[in-house]
Amino acid sequence: LSVGAGEVEPFHCGDSAMGAYKYVSELWRKKQSDVMRFLQRVRCWEYRQQPSIVRLTRSTRPDKARRLGFKAKQGYVIYRVRVRRGGRKRPVPKGIVYGKPTNQGVTQLKFQRSKRSVAEERAGRKLGGLRVLNSYWVNEDSTYKYFEVILVDVAHAAIRNDPRINWLANPVHKHRELRGLTSAGKSNRGLRGRGHLYHKARPSRRATWKRNNTLSLRRYR
Repeated sequence: LSVGAGEVEPFHCGDSAMGAYKYVSELWRKKQSDVMRFLQRVRCWEYRQQPSIVRLTRSTRPDKARRLGFKAKQGYVIYRVRVRRGGRKRPVPKGIVYGKPTNQGVTQLKFQRSKRSVAEERAGRKLGGLRVLNSYWVNEDSTYKYFEVILVDVAHAAIRNDPRINWLANPVHKHRELRGLTSAGKSNRGLRGRGHLYHKARPSRRATWKRNNTLSLRRYR
């Protein structure tokens, strides 16, 4: 079909069977586009006026949430968490530290975990009856970063009867976000890489250090 004068040419994409989520994910891939920059600025202003942890009726990024395990059904909830950006100051009263000068730093220390894992931790502590499934970035400005955390109510019948998610109801998954068992936590523990360069990361850095520094003298019998 030829496009006449004054008509807008239709948008074509390589994939003929593109669903709605594909378009949404493409929008989020181009965060510097005029549309997304305007949207993010307006949303960021709105987020600043609200509490640091607030429940949402629906996800800001439905495509991302679904990829990370969210389902629009009973038992799933989403909370937005605000985390302050910047380094971590050592919590010492009046800056009084002890020890040798090389270990007396207070201000220019860097936290070992990501802001996303901090957001998961704060949501998990505040909502102790829910289990943290996953999380994702939604916005940031010069002072804060905003993440949406997917939580699951494992006491709900819809969750307990769903074989795809009822594994989370097992007691061993209580507060998995505090033990580095979520996706963000595993990344910070160095468990995302493969190959010989990462053999010191498993099963954990502490366990590897203990194994390498324990003198084992087997008794001769």
